[in-house]
This record gives sequence, structure tokens and C-alpha cells, in this order.
Amino acid sequence: MRKILFAIVAAALVSTQAMAQDEKSEQRRERKFDKTEMVKHRTDETVSRYKLNDKQAKKLLELNTKFADKMGPRGHRHGGRFGRPGVGRPPMPPSDAQGQRPEPPKDDSKMKERRAEMEKNMKEYEAELQKIMTADQYKSYQEDQKKMRERAHRPRHID
Repeated sequence: MRKILFAIVAAALVSTQAMAQDEKSEQRRERKFDKTEMVKHRTDETVSRYKLNDKQAKKLLELNTKFADKMGPRGHRHGGRFGRPGVGRPPMPPSDAQGQRPEPPKDDSKMKERRAEMEKNMKEYEAELQKIMTADQYKSYQEDQKKMRERAHRPRHID
């Protein structure tokens, strides 16, 4: 009798836990930030990481607001945030009947234009950021950016 009761209690606990996790993942999927929340979050992260004072924080918030549409979301590139594959990844184009993906367009001039525009915006952003931060803060920022670029270009090993 004890074994049966123990099995029922264990099954109830497992099913309750599974339902709670399912609800949490559903809430995460539905959670969407508006632009002002994202700007505020990005600013708060930078303020805490580089120990900016209140005056710097105010200027940074203005800068991040100015560049919000130009820069796009950070941390959600192909590898996803925290290195989770698939998170933030653009959807793959549909396969044809044989399961083959369509060839990428030969004319990549639009992609080059977009890349050039992004680089120009990044240079403008960093020039303004350098005016806001102290020399030590900006040096630390540059080192972090360099590390991030190295991680982004490192080949992934899939086991």
C-alpha cells in the first residue's frame, strides 16, 4: 500500500513540475519588449558593467534612444543569447520537394550596403560613446567588443 501511495505522490509531483515548466516557457515566448524597454535594459547593463555615473547614464540613455532603430537588437544573433543555438536565428527558407534549400542570391549588393550602413552606424555610436565614457571605461568597452567579435567568428564544434 505504501508503494502505491508513494508512486501516486511521485507521479503527481512530476506532472506538476512539468506543467509549471511548460507555463514558464510559454510566458517567455509571449514576452516581448517594446523599444523603450530594450533601450532602458541596454543602458542599465552598460551602466552597471562600466560603472557609469548618473550624468553618464543620462547621456547614454539619450544615445541609445537615438540609435535604437539604427542598431537593432544585440545579443540575438545567429548563435542566440548565451550561445543557445536557434534563439534569435532567422527562419530558414522552405525546402523544395527533394529537401534542398534554395541557392542564396548571387547579387549580394544589398547585403553589402546593409553591412556598410551598420558599420557606419556603429562607428557613429562608438564616437558618441567615447565622449560619454572616461578613457578607462571606453578602453574596457573596446576590449569587451573585441572579445565578442572573436567569439562570434569562432567556428562552432557540434558533437
